[in-house]
Amino acid sequence: TSFFTVFSKRFFPASPSPFLKKIIKYLFLALFAGFTMVSCDFLDVVPAEKASDKDAFSSPKAAERFLYSCYGYIPQINMVQTCLDFSGDEIISPFTQESYVKFAEGVYTSGNLIISYWNDLFLGIRQCYLLKKNITSVPRIDQATIDSYVAQADFLIAYFHMLLIKCYGPVVLVKELPVLDTPKDNLLGRTSYDECVQWTCDMFDDAAGRLPATRTGSEYGLATSVAAKALKARLLLYAASPLFNGNTEYYSDFVNTDGSSLMPLSYDENKWKKAADAALEAINLAESNGYSLYEMREGDLSGYPEPQDLTQRTLRFTFMDKDNSKEVLFAETRKAGAYGLQPKSLPYLSDGSWNGVAPTLTMVERFYTKNGLPIDEDPEFDYQNRFSVVPFPDGATYGEGQTIKLNVDREPRFYAWIAFQNGYYECQTESKENAYVAKAERAEGKKWLTDFTEQGNCGKQGRNNNYSKTGYLNKKGVHPGVAASKSQKEPSKDYPWPVIRLAELYLSYAEACIAYNKDGYLEKGMVKLDRIRERAGLLSVKDSWKNAKNPIVSYEGNGGLNGKLTEIVRQERMIELYLEQQNFWDIRRWKLGDKYFNVPVKGMNIDATDINGFATVKTLPDVRNFDTPRQYLLPIPAAEVSKNPNMVQNPNY
Repeated sequence: TSFFTVFSKRFFPASPSPFLKKIIKYLFLALFAGFTMVSCDFLDVVPAEKASDKDAFSSPKAAERFLYSCYGYIPQINMVQTCLDFSGDEIISPFTQESYVKFAEGVYTSGNLIISYWNDLFLGIRQCYLLKKNITSVPRIDQATIDSYVAQADFLIAYFHMLLIKCYGPVVLVKELPVLDTPKDNLLGRTSYDECVQWTCDMFDDAAGRLPATRTGSEYGLATSVAAKALKARLLLYAASPLFNGNTEYYSDFVNTDGSSLMPLSYDENKWKKAADAALEAINLAESNGYSLYEMREGDLSGYPEPQDLTQRTLRFTFMDKDNSKEVLFAETRKAGAYGLQPKSLPYLSDGSWNGVAPTLTMVERFYTKNGLPIDEDPEFDYQNRFSVVPFPDGATYGEGQTIKLNVDREPRFYAWIAFQNGYYECQTESKENAYVAKAERAEGKKWLTDFTEQGNCGKQGRNNNYSKTGYLNKKGVHPGVAASKSQKEPSKDYPWPVIRLAELYLSYAEACIAYNKDGYLEKGMVKLDRIRERAGLLSVKDSWKNAKNPIVSYEGNGGLNGKLTEIVRQERMIELYLEQQNFWDIRRWKLGDKYFNVPVKGMNIDATDINGFATVKTLPDVRNFDTPRQYLLPIPAAEVSKNPNMVQNPNY
């Protein structure tokens, strides 16, 4: 149970559609904030200030609702169809009408945004300042509550600015409640990137000093000091990255109205040190307050026996075991509903699961072998013949019959998070009479034996939607207790979705330490990286790579931004944080958009009727474009630029 769940159930006990949810959001704001919004789509008009209306702050309960409305401006990252972050290179979808699919096609402009957060985030900032202005006027409210609400508002102001910086680069810093009748010529313009980062980090630090380290019960999901420090560390990692750290290739002419540079044009290696130090500070604060990497013990969650392998179980339940996991540092607690990641990833049934979130072949090949090496670096892995048909090895716990060699002898994260031909998909199933789950019966009803050939139980079966385009299906974020069920008798297994978790901090620390590569930082960073690998059932980098085709026996000469260890930590991050809203942004900050976003999507031959035909790589007709350097930053809405003479647009829009 979370603050948003309690709040929404009280007023809307039924499960609304995604469209209705959006309406409800604005109804909440109109009711509790006391002002009217004129559009659902990225407002270009600041609403009239009516925060002094008697209903908005008439009682402590009304003030609480107003606080929750501030959180309501956070983009809901577990809503697949409207979340920008799913537009990376990890998955492909048959749901071509959805915004994140359209966005990946690269046809958006400043006048045709498809997905934009600009106006909503600034409205959220304004909402927070309205709370700060009016909270002391609430009758019968105690000082401790006032202090708590102000600290949370400051956290959200910092977080909204951070999200804007991530999307748009240098932004408008809103340091106080905006005056609605500000003359046009006095409207705020953009502030340089480095100043935006520093101000936002200072806000996080200030809020952290006034927030508790943990939240439980109905307060779970509200701001904490740990979340503030963790998000600050993420922002500093972005600021140190190639896109933003001395990028004269793209931004030498990116200037403000007064001619001053908006981006830093000189590379500063010390930014990596700042990022590393901030990540370590956040790690230490989290761990001293009981946070840790999740590891399942024998007998945990015995009601869900699949997957049976303990390492795979740990990985599958990492952030779904909400009663025991202390890895999630800040969570999205709103329910995603019928069109969230779980039903969109489950094997197909006509009334409840949509079989559509398909890992790309690029993502499938990104996972390591069982020896902790990339598939083209492991001498034990038959890379050249990886698409040949083979039987599963004796004693394999991840499938039966025949599959393609690419799916054999891979690392535990692959088996925990990816469904493949004749592999197991651990979820509940329905009755024996249901023809769609005939093969699931062979797996004793707790998992499907997936078949992605044309007439298979996860196959296309002549449909023009609700099928895997690549012959793979996502399992990450899908609770093994959820039913692929025609009757929908099984309850959904809701859990908080991680905004940021401890594993990300470990990886961020490692990346920053490797890039800085001074004063013993590299070796310290590798300790954290190896801890992630250990939890995933793999040997350390050094122990794995000494057996590679191109071995690493020493870290000397392999560190630094252009070293081999940079490639390793990036691949580790793309694997560990698969489908956790990082890929889209990481590839941008690394300046690798052309390499990953401008390539055709590939998968297996899902039109084949048997496995031999299936084992052929096909290029999908899906259009994916990335315009370098324009699309490294998102466009500011054209209306915002046209009405503000002090606002400059991002380059090439």
